[in-house]
Amino acid sequence: MDSKLIVARMNVLSSIIVAKTFAEFDATELPGRTATSRRQLFAYHGLYLHLQDFGTGDGGAVIEAGEGDPGFAGISEDLRPHIAAYNPAARLSSADSVATCFYDWTASS
Repeated sequence: MDSKLIVARMNVLSSIIVAKTFAEFDATELPGRTATSRRQLFAYHGLYLHLQDFGTGDGGAVIEAGEGDPGFAGISEDLRPHIAAYNPAARLSSADSVATCFYDWTASS
């Protein structure tokens, strides 16, 4: 499993609209096309944190590939009034919004 954390800016008042938008999106076939197995959205002091788990493969590559897909472009457009890049000057693609994991621990079975 691969997990990615997307960081952006969001007014906490938009959280209900953002959650509804993702609920509608996640009810389609699109998450299955990217092997998305779980999505959690968080708000913290003006930040939007989007934790996305992928069942297989490289989640970063999946996020990048999704930019050309009309379904993914549609949700991005729907979210644009509510979510802004954390650092707009440095954001060239979706990959620029993904946090770098610097420690990972998993309990042994």
